[in-house]
Amino acid sequence: MLREKFAADLKTAIKAKDAPRVSTLRLIIAAIKDRDIATRVGETVAEDRAEGVSDAEILAILARMIKQRQESAKIYEEAGRFDLAEQERSETEIIQAYLPRRLSEKEVQKAIAEAIAETGASSIRDMGRVMAHLKARHTGQMDFASAGAAIKDAFR
Repeated sequence: MLREKFAADLKTAIKAKDAPRVSTLRLIIAAIKDRDIATRVGETVAEDRAEGVSDAEILAILARMIKQRQESAKIYEEAGRFDLAEQERSETEIIQAYLPRRLSEKEVQKAIAEAIAETGASSIRDMGRVMAHLKARHTGQMDFASAGAAIKDAFR
């Protein structure tokens, strides 16, 4: 489970006095705890939710964190703050190490074709079902914005 891996890696990074890794892992753990709290608010804690969000949701959190850091790095570079841009890129590399291998363009196209076939999608109106299918199986492995464009192209 990813939670245990983050906790173990944090302990190792603290012992190794690896400050960038320690701060990034603390950010990851905090983001996961925030998501745990957000899912519990307003509902009774069910047995399956007692431990928090699933690994698939954690992968989605990590993907969002990477996207945020890439955008921040770009903004910092445009503002001439190369030191902050480098820090964002460093955090991105650490976070990416926890994501599964990215699918190649060919593998993404194959996954989209399989998702369309398995969901029985026949038009662009079925795009939501196809995206949900892809997110359930390939979270952290592909960029869903570009996958959305590829799905639209598949229905043209």
